[in-house]
Amino acid sequence: MTTIVLCYPVKPEQLEQIQRAAPAYRIISSDQERIAEDIFSADIYCGHARGGLPWEEIVRREKLSWIQSSAAGLDHCLHPAVVNSDIIVSGSSGLFAVQVAEQTLAILLGLLRRIPLFHSAQQVRHYERQPTDDLQGKTVGIFGLGLNGQQIARVLKPFDVRLMGCDRFPEAAENQVDFPVLPHTSSLELFRRSDIIIAALPLTPETRNLIDADHFAACRKGSYFLNVGRGQTVVESALGNALRTGQLTAAGLDVVALEPLPQDSDVWNWPNVLVTPHVGAQSARRYQTVTDFFVENLRRWQTGGMLLNLVDKQLGFPLPEHRLRLPRISG
Repeated sequence: MTTIVLCYPVKPEQLEQIQRAAPAYRIISSDQERIAEDIFSADIYCGHARGGLPWEEIVRREKLSWIQSSAAGLDHCLHPAVVNSDIIVSGSSGLFAVQVAEQTLAILLGLLRRIPLFHSAQQVRHYERQPTDDLQGKTVGIFGLGLNGQQIARVLKPFDVRLMGCDRFPEAAENQVDFPVLPHTSSLELFRRSDIIIAALPLTPETRNLIDADHFAACRKGSYFLNVGRGQTVVESALGNALRTGQLTAAGLDVVALEPLPQDSDVWNWPNVLVTPHVGAQSARRYQTVTDFFVENLRRWQTGGMLLNLVDKQLGFPLPEHRLRLPRISG
């Protein structure tokens, strides 16, 4: 009997939903403590094991056929053994694009309007006007135009900003947006031309530490930098230096290189930085959304259809033709 193993917080009604979609399959609802053992029963695995899994042994047993990640990030399952195996991987990138865009907007407006400063002053009952900045009229460069980047652009468009992007697949991105998109090899140009840079990159071997001192040196002096993708895409020492020297006015980080952020991390000491604890994809409906998506892909799996968010394991993310789709951004 085909066995599905789940490793995400699933409610009884969601278990019933999955069972209805695959009545002939056995379902095991695991958790972070038991998944390292339960995974060996899986033909299909949907979840995110935060502590990692014994992927070499899993591949060696040749039972697991399909991994549906319940997280957008795929480094938890794209072990070299999996990459070089016949195991199919599909991701959850873009499922929470709306929430990521809302978090981005909250951080950006907080920085521009100096909400952290005013909130700190409120705690000591100090009432004093301080200069603020405007979003209107700024050039906003979005580095990474997957669904998260596209939704960020959609949310920012009504603020009368100039948008531009940079992506590994610029032609595919330009089919979804109505602003110029540079190839990923021209990322320094994006930094040069933007007042606000928003990084929304996946973590792959190619993007790890991609945003470095050269990028921050290329920034317009006094610009803003936000990272709502993955923390390890940025060389943090270079970012901290850009803040200390004033090359950047401020930075907003929903992600950092090491999470949870250690108490002794230098990031806490950076000037004009706003840190949120990787909550961009949080949603009151998160696990229902994951379940709905898994059920749709499960239907496709059983009928031989093309999976949504099918991952190119060598690249580490879905190709544009396999991604979820948002309506095109237009004026």
